[in-house]
Amino acid sequence: MAAQADTMVGRLRAQLARFLRWLVRLRGSPEAIGLGVSVGILVAFTPTLGFQIILSTALATLLNASRPAAVLMTAITSPPTIPPIYAFTYWVGSLVWPGPPVAEATAMLGDAFAQLAHLEWNQIGEQTRTLASIGWDVFVPLWIGGIAVGLVVGGAAYVPTVRFVRFSRGRMGRLRAAAKKVRGRVHLPRRRR
Repeated sequence: MAAQADTMVGRLRAQLARFLRWLVRLRGSPEAIGLGVSVGILVAFTPTLGFQIILSTALATLLNASRPAAVLMTAITSPPTIPPIYAFTYWVGSLVWPGPPVAEATAMLGDAFAQLAHLEWNQIGEQTRTLASIGWDVFVPLWIGGIAVGLVVGGAAYVPTVRFVRFSRGRMGRLRAAAKKVRGRVHLPRRRR
């Protein structure tokens, strides 16, 4: 059991390292990349499943942020993470706008998402009817909580992302310069940014 946990942690570490390398190599300024991450996180917490990529791309374009970073961060809301994220955002929103109890709203959302899982992507009318069956008394607190939590988490991610990208790019530049000094006039291939 412990060996299995070690391999899972190792895989998660490797995936995180790949993601961070990819993030640093994105084109654009560190600020644009940080803003893209923040926009993607904001959109991920809103109840916009099925439209998250379009919405994050549009917002990133309007704010001159990194579109790839914004789109990738919407993957926070994947099937295993949707129930706890939406339950929490509903709870936050219900503090401002009253609705059914959290357990009841979570059950309604779970039933709706289970129905959506059986629909094809092009059955937009049926998807809309399924989501409308949840009702405004659940959707309004879900939207309010999603925007509030998304703004807080996305805002909190901005500064560390900018600092990480700056630090990593500076480190890569220093390593290239040191390698150039050691090897003489050997030119290292430049990576596209």
